[in-house]
Amino acid sequence: MNAKGKKIALGADHFGAGLKDTLREYLTGEGYDVTDFGGTANTPVDYPDVASEVAGHVAKGEFDRAVLVCGTGAGMAICANKVPGVRAVCVTDPYTAERARASNNAQVITFGALTVGPEAAKKLVDIWLQAEFQGGRSTRKVEKIRQMEEAFKARA
Repeated sequence: MNAKGKKIALGADHFGAGLKDTLREYLTGEGYDVTDFGGTANTPVDYPDVASEVAGHVAKGEFDRAVLVCGTGAGMAICANKVPGVRAVCVTDPYTAERARASNNAQVITFGALTVGPEAAKKLVDIWLQAEFQGGRSTRKVEKIRQMEEAFKARA
């Protein structure tokens, strides 16, 4: 899918704000419809609050994909994955960026602003946005993830 019409949500805590802003400018320049859910370097915000808000919008289908940024990317991924229906992957390399979508049908990727530089993040987000879910054997596995979510919700 090309950039035209693809809606991307962005969010960051105060550690990730600079990289998020860089990615917002880049993605907007590439023609994506970008909504920035905030996070600034000057205003401390807890990553669970940002991840919950953005992942909630993704789960409702309001965005095609989302990128979340904190210090390591790990906290954002953990929190986004708590939202039923969302699959988030912390990305640090090209292969993981591609497979996050192709194998896992991840709608959200996360970056660590303290671990991934701006130029690398741009390339990784490009790889992920260009990848599409491959289906096949991966369909069964993604369906099992959905079933796990349902089973745990039923126990709650």
